[in-house]
This record gives sequence, structure tokens and C-alpha cells, in this order.
Amino acid sequence: MCVFCEAISQHLYFVQNSSAVAFPDAYPLSPGHALIVPRRHEVDFFALSSDEQAAVWDLTQQVRDYIESDYAPAGYNIGLNAGVAAGQTIDHTHVHVIPRYKGDVEDPRGGIRWVIPARVPYWDEE
Repeated sequence: MCVFCEAISQHLYFVQNSSAVAFPDAYPLSPGHALIVPRRHEVDFFALSSDEQAAVWDLTQQVRDYIESDYAPAGYNIGLNAGVAAGQTIDHTHVHVIPRYKGDVEDPRGGIRWVIPARVPYWDEE
């Protein structure tokens, strides 16, 4: 069984709606890192119905509220790896909600642009 499907079946989530759930990331990048997962097992985010996609995104505010209640992040990265070439390692669609903290990296500029490190310092190209 898929690890995310197992977490869903064991009710390990902290927020939910009819088509999606959220639970802590098993390998968090920062304190409070959470995943939003559709209830239906589907590898490809783009293969989800528009209602399922909306259900996933609808949970982002509740996940943020949950994180804010226990942590005091200074910002967030929200990301989706769609496909192996994009870095997806679990074959069940999921969205990362990653709290960011002042000083957690030396220079946070570029944010999600770090998925392709050579392209990060676009501000130096001017």
C-alpha cells in the first residue's frame, strides 16, 4: 500500500475536507513542514479532477493556520513536484507546505528557483 494511502486509512491527518487531507511530512525540511494529499490515489496532479485539485488547494489556509498555532514562521514555500523529472519521489500527488524561518538559510532569495541552482541568481543577470 502507498505510504500516503496508509496514512489516510489510519487517520493520521490533522485537517481534511471531502477530497483531501493534510499531515506532517515524515522527513520535514523545517519544523511544521506538512503535506496536502488527495484522498484518491493518483500519481499525477494534473490527472486529478478540477474538484480534487481545488480540494487540495483549499486546505492550504487550514494547514497554514495549524502551523501558525504551534510555530512562528516568517514565511512559506508551497510546492508541488509533478513527475520524476521534477523530483517527485512518492507516487501519490502531494503539495508541500514548508514553513520558513529567519536565518534558516544564509540567503533565501530565489526561493523555489533553487530547484535549478544555476538559474537562481537571476538578479545578477541585469
